[in-house]
Amino acid sequence: MKFRGKLVDVACVNHFTRVITTISKLTKTCVLRLTPDNLFFVLSGKVANGGVGMWCELPQANFFDEYQMEGVSSEDNEICLEVTPENLSRALKTIQCAKAVKVKLTRKHCPCLTIAAELPTLSSTSRVVTHDVPVDVIPRRLWHEFKEPSMPDFDVSIYLPPLKTMKNVVDRMKNLSNFLVIEANLNGEMNLKIETDLVSVTTHFKDLGNPPWGKTSLSPGSRDPEAMAQARVDIRKLQQFLMGQQVNPSKAMCNIVHEGVVHLILLHEDVSLQYFIPAVA
Repeated sequence: MKFRGKLVDVACVNHFTRVITTISKLTKTCVLRLTPDNLFFVLSGKVANGGVGMWCELPQANFFDEYQMEGVSSEDNEICLEVTPENLSRALKTIQCAKAVKVKLTRKHCPCLTIAAELPTLSSTSRVVTHDVPVDVIPRRLWHEFKEPSMPDFDVSIYLPPLKTMKNVVDRMKNLSNFLVIEANLNGEMNLKIETDLVSVTTHFKDLGNPPWGKTSLSPGSRDPEAMAQARVDIRKLQQFLMGQQVNPSKAMCNIVHEGVVHLILLHEDVSLQYFIPAVA
């Protein structure tokens, strides 16, 4: 197995750092899947058992000026590594002004992603800062757990309101309850609700719009546009998702499986991030 990549463009380094930082806010550990064309950050939480799931996809050509990899074999040309995103994020944040950043899979005392940055200096001698981020190599027999999750058979798909606005609402609601109900319909309406023995609070959003696939996936006339699909979720998991966003997505969407799962999707040019929050009874 071999992997090495080089980032030269400062904007690419900064963008890559923002993506890693976002992921570090969502999970302590995840799997980095390297293929010839893409990098994937995967958290295969067993949603059925109450765990969150995550799938983040980055086309390598949009970030790396040089990118070489050799997988486990010619048939299985992939590398799967368990990483701690916080360690990667920390390393990348120290080298934001680098002239070039090299990322390489190495073996020191253990397998590592070695990040070497060439920093600008006033003299003719170059200054290189190196970080070794320990990783675990995931054996081939476990790879099936880290394939792209299928789109859930949702009841409603809707565009999200501005994430900052949504975060402010959720932050306030968190003081009132540990659980929040997200409901939406095919008329572009979404409600965030908290209901306890002492208080009932609802925030309404209108005219959000529904992604075209939300209507085509449902047979015509099969669902009343006014009918709400809802899911009750752990408010901390939603807050974690909203707090971590540094990607500034061009599109943010939400699919709801009624009383099943909330599937959040962020799209931004060259990055797509999916996040699954299971409903609780």
